[in-house]
Amino acid sequence: QVQLVESGGGSVQAGGSMRLSCQASAEYGYSSRNCMGWFRQVPEKEREGVATIYTSGGKFYADSIQGRFTISQDTRKKMLYLQMDDLKPEDTAMYFCAAGVTVWSDQCAEGLREPSIFGAWGQGTQVTVSS
Repeated sequence: QVQLVESGGGSVQAGGSMRLSCQASAEYGYSSRNCMGWFRQVPEKEREGVATIYTSGGKFYADSIQGRFTISQDTRKKMLYLQMDDLKPEDTAMYFCAAGVTVWSDQCAEGLREPSIFGAWGQGTQVTVSS
C-alpha cells in the first residue's frame, strides 16, 4: 500500500515563503499517467484542492493560489513539492498530499475539484500564516 508523508509545515508571517515536501513510499510506481496533488483543509470547512501535477506534463492550480504557489516533483526520489510564496493568513490550513495512478490529463486537472482519482493520502502538515 502506498504511503505518503508530508513535511515542511510550520508558522510564518504574511508575505513569507514555505516549501512543503511529500515523500511517496517505494510502492508508488511512476508512469506517464500519474497524478499527484496538494489539498488543504481548515476545521469545519471542506477540503480544497490547491494544485495537481501530471507526470507527462501539466500543472493545475486553484484560482486562490495562482501565481503564488508552485507544484513540482522529482520522480526519481518519489518526492512532491509545493513552493508557497507571498503567503496570506487565509492560506492557514492543514495541507495534504495525494497520489493517483493511470489517469488522463483532464482528470488530473479536474482532480482539484473531484479528488476521487487519488487513492493515497498523507496525514497532513499544518501551515499557519500570521498577519
